[in-house]
Amino acid sequence: MRIIFMGTPDFAVPTLRALAAAGHEIPAAYTQPPRPGGRRGRGLTPTPVHQAAEALGIEVRYPVTLKDLEAQADFAALEADAAVVAAYGLILPQPLLDAPRHGCLNVHASLLPRWRGAAPVQRAILAGDHVTGVTIMQMEAGLDTGPMLAKASTPIERKTAGELTAELAEIGARLMVETLADLAAHRPAPQDNREATYARKIDKAETRIDFARDAEFIERQVRAFAPAPGAWFEYQGERCKVLAAHAIGREGMPGTVLDDALTIACGHGAIRPERLQRAGKPAMDAAELLRGKPIPAGVVLS
Repeated sequence: MRIIFMGTPDFAVPTLRALAAAGHEIPAAYTQPPRPGGRRGRGLTPTPVHQAAEALGIEVRYPVTLKDLEAQADFAALEADAAVVAAYGLILPQPLLDAPRHGCLNVHASLLPRWRGAAPVQRAILAGDHVTGVTIMQMEAGLDTGPMLAKASTPIERKTAGELTAELAEIGARLMVETLADLAAHRPAPQDNREATYARKIDKAETRIDFARDAEFIERQVRAFAPAPGAWFEYQGERCKVLAAHAIGREGMPGTVLDDALTIACGHGAIRPERLQRAGKPAMDAAELLRGKPIPAGVVLS
């Protein structure tokens, strides 16, 4: 098939590579424009999809908007059989949704209709879901509301958002290739809007650890925001990210450090960080951090 690819972050790269490996013709890859990056923001850094597409010899396009008629005409001129979208980052106007012969197919990192929206992986972890997955969806004007063509699931267990996103990216790549190989066998199934939940974008305020919450929630919070942006607490005016932790059955006044291993009392239970990162420092195990910056028992953390 002749396929336009549209994606931006690392999550989208396996799907792009899988489509190329399956022999599909990809006349263009659409992605977000290069952003300031590198040391002190000098220079412009192309997106992961931009870099992957160039390595595959695919033309890269990064329009700032898709709303103007010229951008829409350029898209339609590619005369694609389908467009494959994976975390692209721009809303597709109706003329783009209608241009490919088979429409636009989206790789969405949840089991729709649960967790429509921008942060499905993080929301699934925070909510304590046991299972998540990938849905291949026919795109329409609504936000992740289109009919579903295929699904695949995976257990969440104690995976971080980073680990789970990487796993779902590979699952989504395989599932998209399988779906395109026999579109006729993947009949669109409508979503049940009564079961829909919305995965709103992560707010910075959500990343701060509130030790009044129970330890099980804080453990999920740590995993949902690892490796970035990182759940954090403050000690002596310095922000400290918690990148890995586990909940244990100890009690105390919320926020109180209970021992020399940095066990911290929560509203119910306690949390013991395993891996942390001080501001401007590399990530390190808790024991290594405590050697450089002791946080003694009895301290009450903000």
